[in-house]
Amino acid sequence: MVLHFCSRRRPVSDKVLLVTGGSRGIGAATARLAAAQGWAVAVNYSANSLAADEVVRAIRASGGTAMAVQADVADEAQVLRMFEHIDAKLGRLTGLVNNAGVVDRAQPVAEHSVARWRRLFDINVIGSLLCAREAVRRMGTAYGGAGGSIVNLSSAAARLGSPNEYVDYAAAKAAIDAFTIGLAKEVAPQGIRVNAVRPGLIDTEIHASGGRPNRVEELKAGVPLGRGGTADEVAEVIVWLLSEAASYTTMSLIDVSGAR
Repeated sequence: MVLHFCSRRRPVSDKVLLVTGGSRGIGAATARLAAAQGWAVAVNYSANSLAADEVVRAIRASGGTAMAVQADVADEAQVLRMFEHIDAKLGRLTGLVNNAGVVDRAQPVAEHSVARWRRLFDINVIGSLLCAREAVRRMGTAYGGAGGSIVNLSSAAARLGSPNEYVDYAAAKAAIDAFTIGLAKEVAPQGIRVNAVRPGLIDTEIHASGGRPNRVEELKAGVPLGRGGTADEVAEVIVWLLSEAASYTTMSLIDVSGAR
């Protein structure tokens, strides 16, 4: 596993955040905004080291603390190593944003393969569970932690179903909703808040990876606000949920969807 570190200095801040899938889109916007609000940020990426390094450089140029760390969140061994490096370089985790996720080509379910389903669920569901488990082991008072906040990235697809496009992705995100509710109840006594943000039609690179780079433009007329959203607009909600301003907010599923 390749690791990239911006500095060997440990941060002064006691706010240490991991953003999975932090090299692009909503993850990158969240990493930048959180760093601006005093978080020391670990920017996770799977393959695009150049993009992750650019996010780190932008954070450091603005006076923040960040490092890039590679790990496939669907691989337990890589996740464990990633958390160990964050422990060593930034300190004890107090925030997690489970943002890493993928879609596949827009297709009806009758054309799906088991390999497609396994990839989607391994990354979108198992990856989030793995990272949340390791975060709880660091944040929870039962493990010597001081509490913290976990924000899971769900999707409006979890309630819309995404027929003829991404029904499997919608199912995976519905699993994230259920996981958020259950984990929030489980770890609240340990000082950990767990919430989910459900973005709607957001202008990010994920649409191109699903074969529809113009999807936001094509569908925006169906959004009551009349437009797609931006990664920065979603990041604002995520970082608020991480903050003390949301200290009594847990088990919430917050839509950022323009009423779609």
